[in-house]
Amino acid sequence: MLPLRVVSLLVTTLSIIPQVVGWSTFVVPHNSSADDLAALASEFSVSSGTERDLAVNSTIIFKKGTTYNFFSAIRFPVLTNVEIKVEGNMSYLDDIPALQAVVAAKGYPGAMMTFTGGTNVTLRGTTDPEWGWIDGHGQAWWDAMEQTNRPHGIWFHNIKRGVIRDMKIFKPVGWNFQTDGSVDVHVFKNTILAKSDTNSFPFNTDGFNAQGANQLFEHNYVVNGDDCVTVTNGSTNITFRDAYCEGSHGLSTTIGSSSNTSFASGENILFENVLMKSGLYGARFKSWTGGPGLTRNVTWRNVRFIDTVFPIYVTQNYFDQETSTRPVIPANPDPNNATHIQDFVFENFSGSIRDVGPQEGSCISDPCWFFVANATGREVVIFDLYPGTAMNITTKNIFAKTESGGEVDVMCNPEDIMNDVGFKCQDGRFIRTTVKF
Repeated sequence: MLPLRVVSLLVTTLSIIPQVVGWSTFVVPHNSSADDLAALASEFSVSSGTERDLAVNSTIIFKKGTTYNFFSAIRFPVLTNVEIKVEGNMSYLDDIPALQAVVAAKGYPGAMMTFTGGTNVTLRGTTDPEWGWIDGHGQAWWDAMEQTNRPHGIWFHNIKRGVIRDMKIFKPVGWNFQTDGSVDVHVFKNTILAKSDTNSFPFNTDGFNAQGANQLFEHNYVVNGDDCVTVTNGSTNITFRDAYCEGSHGLSTTIGSSSNTSFASGENILFENVLMKSGLYGARFKSWTGGPGLTRNVTWRNVRFIDTVFPIYVTQNYFDQETSTRPVIPANPDPNNATHIQDFVFENFSGSIRDVGPQEGSCISDPCWFFVANATGREVVIFDLYPGTAMNITTKNIFAKTESGGEVDVMCNPEDIMNDVGFKCQDGRFIRTTVKF
């Protein structure tokens, strides 16, 4: 997990930046009938190389009391010692075809707000509950089930020593924060509200996509319709803690891909002290067959789950159920055909399993995309492992009940793993064993 010195560095990063000699402040102007982000991008170009270069030693302020027109995607240049303060509100285009045109246009950088790299960079919202919101107008997209040319939110890419704090997102169309390639990043006290007011579902409204090294996520509040957080290939020393996740698809680690031909990896990942409410998954790991890899030292600890379909779910055989079928594991499986998993801990889980009532909202097919053959709907743990590639996977202090009041089950093939996993490895009733870490 993150060493104390790294956590201390992340907490204090940028606290003294405004004292740098030659610091400049730029308040973003607002034009009620024009795109304000295009004007800001132009200002970066005009100031480049001058004494007031916004890309170096500067504070950029979206001022309180103003709702800015976020009508185009902005790509920041490489930044050094820059703080962006979102103290006013920001609004995407509320016309779906118009925003689709932005995403489809040549030169779209991959997200509506894209950071291309830099050192000592802060993206800061405000603690004022009325201001600092980015309104994505996602409800109309969800109602229309429109999934073509959807915008991603904020891409915090290749940043060294960065902070994302106090940001607030309201009804994003899709994906929110991505931190790929960044090192020494602190992401805290952010709010994502992607809850539908109708029967439509907020597909792909992922909260945080973490990829990089030494990243700390804490005290975040997420209501959405996909992963609360997912840690992806190539990550090391990632911590997600002290959070609230509602409606989500889990505290996830996703390593590799269906077309993976290179070695996939991830290590030293911690999820702890999280309340999960009314979601599909609690703790989740997924990898694909098709290529080599190793994920190790991953811990999920102190997780409270309420009304959750699959509290603990591990699969090394993931597939897209809309476009393919489950991979067939041969009689003599090749261990190089899967991402190996090692030293996984699931400790101190308690809560209720949804085994009655309506299906989870992302289910729009028959069977559902998350269908598990032969499952009873009462499983507290599902271990869907690839033979010969899982080592030292353990659970401890798992307490659960179904919402109907019945006993809980597990799915686990004892031929796929040799160690004591903390319960009798079988497809059947959850019978706890005494396991020592």
